[in-house]
Amino acid sequence: MRFPALLTASSLGVFAALAAASGLLRQLPGPSPQQHKALLALEQHLAPDPRRRREAALLRASGSGHDPRRRQRLLRGQGWGSDGLAAVVLKQQALDAAALGNTERAERLWRRLLRLTRLADEPASADALYALGREQPALRQRLLQRWPAHPAALAAASERGDRSGALHLARWGARWPGAQRRLQAACQGPGPTANQRQHLADGLAQLGERDAARRCLAGTPPLASTLLRLAETDLLAEGRDHDRAVEELLGLIHKNPTDPAAEQAVRLLGADPGAASHAALGQLPRALLNTAPAQAGLASRHSGIAATLTVLNRWPDDPASWELQWQQARRAALAGRWQEARRVLDAGGPRLEATMPVALQARRRFWLGMSQWHLGDHAGARRRWQQLLAERPGGYYGWRAALRLGKAVATPGFSKTPQGRGWQPLQSGAALVDDLWRVGQTLEAWEAWRTLQGGRPPTGSRALLAEGRLREAIGDGWTGLGQQELALLRLKPGECRLQQLIELNLHQPRQQAALRAAARAEAVPLHLLLGVAQQESRFQAGVRSVAGAQGLLQLMPATAAELAGTELAGNALEDPRRNALLGARYLRQLLERWGGDPLRAVASYNAGPNAVARWTTPRPQREPEVWVEAIPYPETRHYVKTVLGNSWSHAAPRLPVCR
Repeated sequence: MRFPALLTASSLGVFAALAAASGLLRQLPGPSPQQHKALLALEQHLAPDPRRRREAALLRASGSGHDPRRRQRLLRGQGWGSDGLAAVVLKQQALDAAALGNTERAERLWRRLLRLTRLADEPASADALYALGREQPALRQRLLQRWPAHPAALAAASERGDRSGALHLARWGARWPGAQRRLQAACQGPGPTANQRQHLADGLAQLGERDAARRCLAGTPPLASTLLRLAETDLLAEGRDHDRAVEELLGLIHKNPTDPAAEQAVRLLGADPGAASHAALGQLPRALLNTAPAQAGLASRHSGIAATLTVLNRWPDDPASWELQWQQARRAALAGRWQEARRVLDAGGPRLEATMPVALQARRRFWLGMSQWHLGDHAGARRRWQQLLAERPGGYYGWRAALRLGKAVATPGFSKTPQGRGWQPLQSGAALVDDLWRVGQTLEAWEAWRTLQGGRPPTGSRALLAEGRLREAIGDGWTGLGQQELALLRLKPGECRLQQLIELNLHQPRQQAALRAAARAEAVPLHLLLGVAQQESRFQAGVRSVAGAQGLLQLMPATAAELAGTELAGNALEDPRRNALLGARYLRQLLERWGGDPLRAVASYNAGPNAVARWTTPRPQREPEVWVEAIPYPETRHYVKTVLGNSWSHAAPRLPVCR
């Protein structure tokens, strides 16, 4: 009797433990990369909800590396249901079968994915069309038509040897690897129609290949989008290219003044400081002349502020007004006309305050505080800076406000150590993409996102952040981090939680091992090195500039050889540790030259110490912010503020207070 009793008690104990575990799992949020591996394994086998079991299996499979057998075991029996995760499971099983040489099973799985009506509209079915299309060209054509922006379709278009493949890339994926070569070849081949030339040239213009785009057009009138892209580049040039861009923009405007492209053309002319653009503004149709971009462009040439105040009070929510306000306030501050600076910065009222991006608000508030300080209203200035620190504590102006209030040190982040902030949900707004991200399927999440976006570039801050994180996760760190930076710059008021998420992700430590070792070896502030690396290369070790600078800290080979005391091999600067060490050494030398002043050291890193020596006055010590604004090179002004703002933000999480 004793043994059956023991068996019964043991069984009851096991069932009680399982019930307790199931109850615990029901209370947990969905599986995510932050869960312990043991808990994930438990959830895969014991979760009462089959969806959670599948999510745990996918998450564990994402950590399987290059082991298709283990993935097969983990995902066995999980291809049920009618959602995107079911399609992803079938896709992964097919890929693993192919990797193990079982082509027959792979083909069965691909066909199953296409055959199931419930999965036909899931992005993963595009991969089935691609795989089966090797033997059935009609399926490849179906792929291009049904999923034109999906990476599988772009790969299929790239593999085609005809002009139609190049045209597909021009429309849906001009930045796809190898697309530039394909577009140029399609332009040079015999017989492209005028319409085809227009679209191929537009793809080249998206890549910034203005000369190749113009050659491709061969006298054919460009699309409006192409003309705008080419003009934006040409306006930065001098002489013939600049004047041609002005003429082309005027032609576009007069051809169809009501077209949205005409409004964009006016914005380009209004923002350009050149004399030709200013003269062109006077030739605009009346309806476009009486707009914020045109009037702001004209007001920027006035020596007084009356025209500026008129624009700001009439169009306070237009980006052209915000830029005009800053340029006129900066001009007044540099001349010491603080009353005028304050009047300009105060203009626009509540509408300007409610619509201006948070980053621009921080700049406006800081300089309003500076104006108040110089006019003797010290208490008012402190209130402005306190408000700035509450709503936009990170970045350059957060640092300068903290310094003005005695809450920071002159060299940001000298003693603090950056900490990783762990896994964060994507919060893209697309349920499938967010689920794929949560279960570790980052490549699938990216492919689903690109498909849902239709290949269109993201615009709002949330979409920019989501795409930036996805790109970075699949290895495109240069574009990905750039999109996250743009998300912060475009962030509108009232999105405090989103601002927190952007700050957390944008200032995660990257390349930390190499940069930490270099900072320690050369005794430079780690966060200053992080700030330089973010601006120079976005932490991408393989980046090379047009001028030949290389690696994390973008060192010129001759400078690097001098710092190393020996000649370096051609690809030596792509080694993050070597590049970081030599970049830190150079930064230390600049800090020593300027007595530890980070403003002049960072300016020297960009413009060279000899140029900075010509700008040295008592102002760097007395009024450092004004000294920065007096730097004659716009690129260096922007560089100094961006590097030191990033350095301050890397020192610790500097998040706004959300009410």
